[in-house]
Amino acid sequence: MDADAEIDHGAPLTPYRQLAEILRARIARGDWAPGRAIASETQLVQQYGLARSTVRRSIALLVDEGLLFTVPQRGTFVAERGEPLR
Repeated sequence: MDADAEIDHGAPLTPYRQLAEILRARIARGDWAPGRAIASETQLVQQYGLARSTVRRSIALLVDEGLLFTVPQRGTFVAERGEPLR
């Protein structure tokens, strides 16, 4: 999925999975380097027109995959390659 894609609410893929694909593409493209923060939940909500719970679910999926990690009160960051899950 294109990193600048919009969420298609009529698509068979759920919005949270669409957003996860977009975020994966942005990480792969190098928009966010390992160790750097990604856009905030609020920014993602506004950019993609999704509910905060949908954004959180997308982020949680990528955390489970080991692509992202969260630091309470600091944000969500791109995991270093080979970094253990947090």
